[in-house]
Amino acid sequence: MTSPERIAEHLVLPGVLTAEQAAETVAGILAVQREDGAIPWFRGHHLDPWDHTEAAMALDAAGEHEAAARAYAWLARHQNGDGSWYAAYQDGDPDDVTDRSRESNFVAYIAVGVWHHYLSTGDDAFLDRMWPVVYAAVEFVLGLQRPGGQIGWKREPSGEAVHDALLTGSSSIHQALRCALAIAEVREEAQPDWELAAGALGHAIRRHPERFLDKSRYSMDWYYPVLGGAVTGAEAAERIEASWDAFVVPGLGVRCVVPNPWVTGGESCELALALWATGQSDRALTILQDIQHLRAGNGMYWTGYVFEGETDGDRAVWPEEQTSWTAGSLLLAVAALGGEEATVAVFGGDRLPTGLEPDCCGD
Repeated sequence: MTSPERIAEHLVLPGVLTAEQAAETVAGILAVQREDGAIPWFRGHHLDPWDHTEAAMALDAAGEHEAAARAYAWLARHQNGDGSWYAAYQDGDPDDVTDRSRESNFVAYIAVGVWHHYLSTGDDAFLDRMWPVVYAAVEFVLGLQRPGGQIGWKREPSGEAVHDALLTGSSSIHQALRCALAIAEVREEAQPDWELAAGALGHAIRRHPERFLDKSRYSMDWYYPVLGGAVTGAEAAERIEASWDAFVVPGLGVRCVVPNPWVTGGESCELALALWATGQSDRALTILQDIQHLRAGNGMYWTGYVFEGETDGDRAVWPEEQTSWTAGSLLLAVAALGGEEATVAVFGGDRLPTGLEPDCCGD
């Protein structure tokens, strides 16, 4: 079990985590992880591949590299023949699939996790083992890319492609493609098709919002183009500023969706990462401090909080669940602000390939 003495300095952040609190949070995620490496939302709930990977990344940021490696080994063992994973497994049991659709952003995210683990450990043998897994996953995802660059949402259990694209999902895939290209560079295995795909996807995110379903009520569609590295610099700062008042509730965190009076820990931590990536570390720190009201006594974090109601009794934690991915997102945001090298590289994007922009930008 992680002890405060083992907690690295980058996970200690004033007003957010002490070494003791960080150790409790890491221990909470480890307690959720099954012996076979699976990390469900919480024990008895389902596992999805994206949140499983995020929790594994948090373990690496905390120095729990063996536990993180077991999480990636679980993905390698249970990858489908087409390179995908199913959307949900009951309690992480690979024999109890509760959603047989295969979502593109869920599948792509392994590239982010594998690159993060490699940067955390320098383990070349791990990268060799996981390369075929990452390669197959990326090829599955690019099979859903549309001519306009956007990535279709998923394949149904029947195999039918859903071509509608989600801005949040495609933005996450943009980060994943860049991480996959970084892995390919280390292995000296050029992937020009991936470079073209990443460039076309980034262009669609930046310049063609009409190619995505309108989910603008959701905070993730606001900040994910920044978090995924497609929108940067002054344009990123302008995007964040434009909807700040709509989504940020001072003292409480970030709304999941407007106008609902519900702030969520995961979205708040992801926004903090996006703010950090745009150079707004002070704002990021404030957001992380604001959501400490979601911290439970065991070091885990409640998913969200309803902050308006007819009476004070109507204002409450909801849903009553403490998810591994909420705790994971908090640890990753703290690690980025603390300068942890692998997390900085993955979410800062300075060392990631950018892809090839389409020749014609007026398409």
